[in-house]
Amino acid sequence: MTTRQRAALACRARPRRATAGRHGDVVRLRLGARVRVAVAEQRLLAQLPPAPSDLATVGDLPAGPRAERLAARALLRLLLAAELGRTAGATPIAAHDGGQPHLPEWPEVSVSLSHDAGTVAAALGRGIPVGVDVQVPVPAPPALLRRCCAPAVRAALDRLPEPARDREFAWIWTVQEACVKATGAGLAGRPWAIAVPAGRRTGRWADLRWVSLRGHTRVPASVAYGVGAR
Repeated sequence: MTTRQRAALACRARPRRATAGRHGDVVRLRLGARVRVAVAEQRLLAQLPPAPSDLATVGDLPAGPRAERLAARALLRLLLAAELGRTAGATPIAAHDGGQPHLPEWPEVSVSLSHDAGTVAAALGRGIPVGVDVQVPVPAPPALLRRCCAPAVRAALDRLPEPARDREFAWIWTVQEACVKATGAGLAGRPWAIAVPAGRRTGRWADLRWVSLRGHTRVPASVAYGVGAR
C-alpha cells in the first residue's frame, strides 16, 4: 500500500462530529458514509421515556444495570431516528442467542450497544457489521496486562503513571471488545488476543477497521466496522 493510499484510508476513518440536535450533550460522530456512533452520559437520557419493548427486556434486573441498559437503548433509538427517520427510531430491538442486538425490521442495518459505570454508547452500520465498546478506566492488574497486551505494549504502559496507564489500557480494551462485537463472537472471539498498539487512533484487524474516539469522548470508547465502509 502506498503512502497516499494509507493517508486516504486514515482520512475516511477519521470521526466527524455530526449535528448534536436537541440532545446537545450527546456526542454523535460519522465514520465514512455507513457508520454512525454516539456516546453519552447515562444521566442525560434519564428523562426519555423507555420504549415498552425495551422495558420488557430488562425484567428483574437490579436498578443500576436496568437503568444503564435502558439508557443504551434510548441512545440507539436517538441515533436511528436521526440517521434513518422516526420509524427506525421506534423499531423493535431484538437480540441474537449470543446477546448481540439486531433490528428485525431493518436487516440491512447492524447495531451495537455498550454501557459501563454511567456511560453508554451505540453504533449503527449500513450494510456492514459494527461493534462499539465503552470502558470507564479501572486499575489494571499486571496479570490482565500480560493477557491482553503484547510485550512492547506492556512496556509502553509500564512507563506511564498509574492513572494514565489504566486509562490507556481502557482505550486498548475498548478496541478489542468492539472488534469481537462486530464479528458477533463476543468473548468467544478472544478479544485479549487482538493486537492493539498503545496510543493509536485507528487500525485494522481481520476484515475490520477500528477507530478509537480519542479527543471526542471523555470516557474511552471505540468502534469497529467492516472494511467495506466508504
